[in-house]
Amino acid sequence: MGRIRRITLDVLKPIKGVSIVELSERISSLEGVEGVNITVTDMDVETMGLMIVVEGEAINFSAVKRLLDDTGCAIHSIDEVASGTKLVEGRRPK
Repeated sequence: MGRIRRITLDVLKPIKGVSIVELSERISSLEGVEGVNITVTDMDVETMGLMIVVEGEAINFSAVKRLLDDTGCAIHSIDEVASGTKLVEGRRPK
């Protein structure tokens, strides 16, 4: 089975609860994760939209999803997945 090396998630997070700094630290501590980038894409009174990019040699998506669920976050969509022995940089749609 191929290893997930990068995954980009569109996530909704409650304003209350863990900060994006703490969320990033928690995700980066998961086995197989080497880096995390969290960008705030939207914000309202109760929630914030996040783009979360996770990179590593063997990301366990189930563990990432479980952590997000446990912190009150909801995955809206999986926007990119890269797997295999090498990362392929694709072209962005125009």
